[in-house]
Amino acid sequence: MNTSKNIAAILGIAGCLVLGFSYRDLQQGQLPPIRSVNMLFGVKTTAKTSPEQVFKQSYQRILSSYVHPVKAQDLKYAGMSGLMASLGDPHTLFLPPAQAQEFADETRANFFGVGAKLSSDPRGAKVAVVFDDGPAYAAGLRKDDVIVSVEGKSVAGLDVTEIVKRVKGPEGTLVHLLISRPGTAKPTPINIRRARIISPTVEGVYFKESNVGYLNVTQFAEPTTMQFERELDKLERNPMKGLVIDLRGNPGGLLETAVDMLSLFVRDKVAVKMRFRDGHEETAHTSSGALRQFNYPVAILINEDSASAAEIFAGVLKDYNKAILVGNHSYGKASVQNVFPMVDNSSAKITIARYYLPMTPFIGRKVDEDGVFLTGGLEPSVKVDLDWDKTEPVLGEPKRDSQLARAIQVLQDKAR
Repeated sequence: MNTSKNIAAILGIAGCLVLGFSYRDLQQGQLPPIRSVNMLFGVKTTAKTSPEQVFKQSYQRILSSYVHPVKAQDLKYAGMSGLMASLGDPHTLFLPPAQAQEFADETRANFFGVGAKLSSDPRGAKVAVVFDDGPAYAAGLRKDDVIVSVEGKSVAGLDVTEIVKRVKGPEGTLVHLLISRPGTAKPTPINIRRARIISPTVEGVYFKESNVGYLNVTQFAEPTTMQFERELDKLERNPMKGLVIDLRGNPGGLLETAVDMLSLFVRDKVAVKMRFRDGHEETAHTSSGALRQFNYPVAILINEDSASAAEIFAGVLKDYNKAILVGNHSYGKASVQNVFPMVDNSSAKITIARYYLPMTPFIGRKVDEDGVFLTGGLEPSVKVDLDWDKTEPVLGEPKRDSQLARAIQVLQDKAR
């Protein structure tokens, strides 16, 4: 008899606990877990729950029960990032609104700012490049100036990306800088009115001693084809015995831009085939318009940081014998991504296809369990490493860039 009373008492206490927790959930605007209700009434749960239900329940439980307050938006974004990361694809990413905007600006190669590139400096940010037609140049900012304060606040010790964010701003607004200039004792104030900046993605240099033109292409963005032709026009005002196109460190960009640039070299040819998850293929062709005449040999510099659209551009010109590749193997990013905008201005960048070059076998990157490169990428016809023995290399300077020097030599040999 006493045993029965004890069991009844234990069940009563358990029921009170379940009721208590369920009441708490209702007070917080949440339905109690179905398992708690079933426990109370002795009902066995047989219905299967979906992963979506479990995900939502976990999300709500963290918000209501975690020991520290959690921002709902941060938790949602972390969940989205986790979904993408679970695929094991480094090119499939969730981009919160700020990062999504930065990515869009990079793709368009334009933003609202002052028209300068900055590099790290202990005193703040050193001006590495000033765009000739930008507001910074018009206001008097020059290469090697050091920005020491923005809007009256010191930027010493800050990361250069943070300083760039402070310098950028809405179009038409003023930014007040204090700069330290070599040869001057006191810092100089400079006020710059922000404007829409078209970033240069192509830089041209003519080497008189070799009669070789050099084009450094940093990415394949919307204005890149136009900038490429403009810089090439300038180079061709000189006697040309060859052209070096530098794609080292070029992470890629827009497939459409790569195909547009290829159309300057080859007419109505297969540029790339894309294979989707259902097995169907789509082919991108170069245009059937007028070709640009290249009456000189072309060399393309690549390295392990040349990826995506840069590999397509280099690989297609190699396949059609329009250029010789010099340097080290490329990255091996043989995939195509699409950016899907979300309702809150965030984005999901998702791999949608694999791509294949016209003749070169699949170049997809393979690494070992530690992430060390095994195979993949484009292999250069002329393999050469940067020479670190004498002095630190400076890319784009033939006397301090062994890969560029070798490319120039290859072109000179072909021109003979």
